[in-house]
Amino acid sequence: MEKTVLPSINNIQHDWYVVDAQDQRLGRLASEIAMVLRGKNKAIYTPNMDTGDFVIVVNAEKITVTGKKRSQKLYRRHSGRPGGMKEETFEKLQARLPERIIEQAVKGMLPKNSLGRQLFTKLKVYAGPEHPHAAQKPKELKVNTIPGADN
Repeated sequence: MEKTVLPSINNIQHDWYVVDAQDQRLGRLASEIAMVLRGKNKAIYTPNMDTGDFVIVVNAEKITVTGKKRSQKLYRRHSGRPGGMKEETFEKLQARLPERIIEQAVKGMLPKNSLGRQLFTKLKVYAGPEHPHAAQKPKELKVNTIPGADN
């Protein structure tokens, strides 16, 4: 009988990748990032282990959405107090905190448990083109884009 081989925690190598979000679609970019964070692009992927890599996203302020989402997509947060619901459109949140848009999109694609929270800490998002992780020597990650999808 064949036994399923589980990767040892000591043998898992966590690489660093940098993604340029300029002129990328939000959902497509977020799903690619979530896949790399989870480790689904590796042969040693195991659903209950952290086999993924670190991802650095730069130029978060230049992410795009299609259709009327710029003015109609809402981001909600709650202070926990009565009447503490705050709503903000994509456009306003992008002007105020562009990193939060990508963070929320990726977080929603990760598992809703302690593993998902651990994976989320491996995502680093920056509004501009600079990041402080040059010492990790991140590789560039190419995100699949659909040719001719200029909506």
